[in-house]
Amino acid sequence: MVKIFFNNSCNICRAEINHYKKHSEKNIEWIDVTNNEKAQKMTSKSYKELLRRMHVIQDDKVIDGAESFLIIWKNVPKYNFLYKIFKIKPLFFLLNIFYEIAAYFLFVKNKHLLSDEKK
Repeated sequence: MVKIFFNNSCNICRAEINHYKKHSEKNIEWIDVTNNEKAQKMTSKSYKELLRRMHVIQDDKVIDGAESFLIIWKNVPKYNFLYKIFKIKPLFFLLNIFYEIAAYFLFVKNKHLLSDEKK
């Protein structure tokens, strides 16, 4: 089973993940990282790292960033075509750049979720 770790407190993130949930099969476990110490232990990532980028556990391996989307798209039948397109290295390179920019701004927008001791 694939485990997807996402920030449910982020309106944009939540909307996108809820969309994928509607179209996914039972092979994905969706895990909200918001104040979730279990998620931190499962991924060996800090709360800040989990808020900063999306993470996936697949085959006992923690994967983050744009590659997380490849795994989602591969496992959500409606979006298999995106997986097939963006697994091509030059296109993945572009996806990764876009992801890092978008993820940075979403993190800044949601940075208030970090208490002083977690920053």
